[in-house]
Amino acid sequence: MKTNRLEAFSDGVLAIIITIMVLEMKIPEGTSFDVLQKILPVFLSYILSFIYIGIYWNNHHHLLQVVNNVNGTILWANLNLLFWLSLFPFVTGWMGENHFVANPTLLYGVVLLMAAIAFKLLVHAVINNEGKDSRLAKIYQHDWKLLTSIVMYIVGIIASFFEPYLSIALYLSVAILWIIPDKRIEKNIKTTS
Repeated sequence: MKTNRLEAFSDGVLAIIITIMVLEMKIPEGTSFDVLQKILPVFLSYILSFIYIGIYWNNHHHLLQVVNNVNGTILWANLNLLFWLSLFPFVTGWMGENHFVANPTLLYGVVLLMAAIAFKLLVHAVINNEGKDSRLAKIYQHDWKLLTSIVMYIVGIIASFFEPYLSIALYLSVAILWIIPDKRIEKNIKTTS
């Protein structure tokens, strides 16, 4: 099977996730800018989650550029990733509404961690399908960004018990690490074209 249906489905799910997140933001009563202060944590958590969804969309797109075909394992690995990403609206809203206190911040980190692990599993499934000597296997041979992200999420989850704002700083740091798309795939496509 080609990747176009998988890409279209994933794009649709990600668009719905973003839509749900923005619809979860309640319009404050009043017309002065002071009323916006009350929803600032919700807005900031939305921005962080929007960036994360954008990062996943971007890297998912890059990953599928070098995939020749899709099998059932890849489909299930992709659904696993989409499951964890679909929890973003809930954890984003809970964390923002509660002004970044410990438990919501911890759960946000758990969802980020599980999404990162799910993406790693998707990459692994694709490599298994494409072959150990494939372009993709060579590209992801040394995946320091993903491993660093996983470690930072774990540290952020632990930190949420003591200092939730440190957790947020770690989660933001991971987003900054990934904000520039992974150029390894683009470079590989250009050199093989």
